[in-house]
Amino acid sequence: MYKQAAQAYQKTSQVAVSPRELEATILMKAAARLQLVKDEWEQTSFAEKDEALTYNRKLWTVLVTSVTSPDNPLPQPIKDNIATLGVFIFRHTMDILMNPEPDKLGTLISINRSIAEGLRAQPQTAG
Repeated sequence: MYKQAAQAYQKTSQVAVSPRELEATILMKAAARLQLVKDEWEQTSFAEKDEALTYNRKLWTVLVTSVTSPDNPLPQPIKDNIATLGVFIFRHTMDILMNPEPDKLGTLISINRSIAEGLRAQPQTAG
């Protein structure tokens, strides 16, 4: 899974995409995978559900780790908010795995899409 993410990053970075756009694109990809699982819940195997949730969890692990890094220039309140959101996502993912229901995926899908839209909407700053 990490190899696929690295390859996707490598392909995307070769076309000079900004880090914000890359993050937005990957969040949308995770949201799309979760949406597909939600839409085809009955036909989707446990392994496929687990794979989509694992991809999303790994993505959020990378995002939270990057954002909360001491050398990240974001203001501390934003770092704290992303970390709190990450904890919520990890807990919600565990809840879905322990008590599988397709509607629970909507929360993760909505968060990913909202964060991606925010990343795309904010102007880039030189820095």
